[in-house]
Amino acid sequence: MGNLVVVGVDGSAMGLAAVEEAAAAAVRRGAALRVVHAEVPIKPRHVVPDPASRTLVHEAAAHALAVAPGVAVTTTVVTGDVVHVLEVESQDADLIVVGSRGMGGIAGLLLGSTPVSLAARSHCPVMTVREAHRDSADTGPVVLGVDGSRDSDEAVSVAFAEAALRRAELVAVHAWQPDKAPAGATPESAERMLAQVIAGRADTHPDVTVRRDLVGGTEREVLLEASEAAQLLVVGARGRSGLAGLLLGSVSQAVMTHAHCPVITVRRQT
Repeated sequence: MGNLVVVGVDGSAMGLAAVEEAAAAAVRRGAALRVVHAEVPIKPRHVVPDPASRTLVHEAAAHALAVAPGVAVTTTVVTGDVVHVLEVESQDADLIVVGSRGMGGIAGLLLGSTPVSLAARSHCPVMTVREAHRDSADTGPVVLGVDGSRDSDEAVSVAFAEAALRRAELVAVHAWQPDKAPAGATPESAERMLAQVIAGRADTHPDVTVRRDLVGGTEREVLLEASEAAQLLVVGARGRSGLAGLLLGSVSQAVMTHAHCPVITVRRQT
């Protein structure tokens, strides 16, 4: 961590909330912030940015500086599909930040399936922001969703790093459903799995206080409830099913859309 945080903007209020989170993330990392707007050309071969787009990114940069006066901010307007543009940006970034929904009605905005597609293709973790800053955004724990999948395993490292940067407690949550558990699985074996997943990372972050929480219910219900008091939720991009053809696990999509705090989705890099 430490070099670049990229935020995609679209002119919406949720986009400005993403700018605030991105600026704070850049400060925590000692990183630069790049404000990016993807502009779909109105006419074929039209590659000259609209002056309104330049205004949009400059206003977003000013908002970032108002939130984090010391952050180094650059801006860029890129002609092209928004997911492709931000995927390219992710190759050099430590974190991509976007609003979970945009304004709607205009091609190229961060809207609907864009965050989902981006999280499935990004070369770095993707933070989605659904709501404006809340009181618990500075005081709540970092919540980590653990399901035993390989993407979930990679999310553990990100969650520990975020908890250390934020000086926050880390709560590792596993949803337990007896009727859907693998054959022979018990609450005790689920507790052991949770402990094993955490154990390897705890040694590298001795300053992070970790709490393990085995909760009855579906993953979606458990994580959305945990997000109400959290300052950040971290999940893997895919769950255990790994079904071919799915861009992103259904639980990941649900929390990106409905969580009460920012969500970082971590995709296993192949």
